[in-house]
Amino acid sequence: MSWQLDTVHSHVGFSVKHLMVATARGTFKTYTGSVQLDQKDFTKSVFQGEIDVASIDTGNADRDNHLRNNDFFDVANHPKITFKSTSIEHKSEGDYVVHGDLTIRGVTRPVALEVEYTGTAKSLYGHHVAGFTVRGTINRKDFGVSFNAPLETGGIALGEKVKLELDIEAIEHADQPAAAAV
Repeated sequence: MSWQLDTVHSHVGFSVKHLMVATARGTFKTYTGSVQLDQKDFTKSVFQGEIDVASIDTGNADRDNHLRNNDFFDVANHPKITFKSTSIEHKSEGDYVVHGDLTIRGVTRPVALEVEYTGTAKSLYGHHVAGFTVRGTINRKDFGVSFNAPLETGGIALGEKVKLELDIEAIEHADQPAAAAV
């Protein structure tokens, strides 16, 4: 079955260490994605998604603009982040590892994401929906996102590890509206 991400009920976020003592968080506000969901054998499902990098939102306009420039994402030359699954392995009831190709700044690397398939339900509008919780960690330098600044006290301003945090709700059939308000 084909499912489309419901952007009203989904969240695409990330977090990274800041000044080695705190965590900075952000989200992407514009993205699309689909799932070819095999409910009988989840390992045969296929995931793909695309993020509009310019939609980054960390709650600070100056920081967001810096993240969009060549020091980080270079949105002018690399406006999209993409993911396409290549295989899925079963871990335990409802828990899987989704392997796939992630492309950031034109660099494609294999990644492994922990995915909890939370099942399906019927929405208030009668649409069938499916839920997924996705977590993973990447090294931003692997994708050419290497800007940093040394600290006077030693260490660096930004961690290299970026935690990915996605909570996804998908609606069956791409021809159904994906932005229901409830």
